[in-house]
Amino acid sequence: MPAALLAALCFAASAICAYRSSTQIGGIEANFWRICMAAFCLGLWANLFGSGMAGQALVWFVISGAMGIGLGDTFYFQALPRLGSRRTVLLTQCFIPLFAILIEWLWLGTKLSAGQLFCIAIILAGMAIALAPGDHAKIPAHILWMGIGCTALAGFCSALGAVLSRKAYFVAQAAGESPDPGTTGYQRVLGGMLVPGILLLATKWKSARTHGGVFEEKTFLVSREKWKRIWPWVFGNSFAGQTLGVTCVQWALERTPAGIVMTVVATTPLILLPMTWIVEHEKIRLRSLCGAIVAVAGIVGLASRH
Repeated sequence: MPAALLAALCFAASAICAYRSSTQIGGIEANFWRICMAAFCLGLWANLFGSGMAGQALVWFVISGAMGIGLGDTFYFQALPRLGSRRTVLLTQCFIPLFAILIEWLWLGTKLSAGQLFCIAIILAGMAIALAPGDHAKIPAHILWMGIGCTALAGFCSALGAVLSRKAYFVAQAAGESPDPGTTGYQRVLGGMLVPGILLLATKWKSARTHGGVFEEKTFLVSREKWKRIWPWVFGNSFAGQTLGVTCVQWALERTPAGIVMTVVATTPLILLPMTWIVEHEKIRLRSLCGAIVAVAGIVGLASRH
């Protein structure tokens, strides 16, 4: 539980940096570079202090990253322009715990108690109260259903990635291994690089060529000016979210069912409320405050039953 709460705090901090970077260079490019920087930071830890790419569960952790980080984030970014940020966050963060509970029960046989399920329902209800959009924007039916489909796929892939990490830990323990969270986070991030890399190459290939050849001075100057503006935000997003956040999630998944971990991590938007109030001077509405209180009550109850 403490590790999952710390992960939610890290993800909330990274969201502020993610907003700054994605608005300047686009979501696909910002997502790819945050994963690359996280792979570098976690790679230093894993190869200096951990077990690097060794371990019987390596393949499981890599597949976990490919599903959760690679496909999960990709579908999430596809839902954003169709549903808007609040609807996308709300639906995705509610889908993830539900899918995680179902997948882990069907595959690994992990059953949660009635009390734990009730607390999870309270947390998700609090999130719905706090994050439900206040407007009644009309979205065309085909765009609405496409957006909902993307959030469902994002939730499923992220949940499957979390359960795969649980399976990976079982494989490692059966082999007498105890990989540290930094190492497993590194192996997951490596698995999550392929899909964002392909998307970046596909979307940026034509626009990159308008600046000239790769080794031309004009291309170098454009890249240098861009990175002078965005590197603090990309690094902050990567270090807080994909480095520390993912490590904390792995730490939590080692000993806690995925449904519980992902429910606590899903409260990230609630933790983000006071941060945006301080940094961006956004007002916290009474409904958001009431929803946050309900969700916190659910977390307290879940902690007491775990």
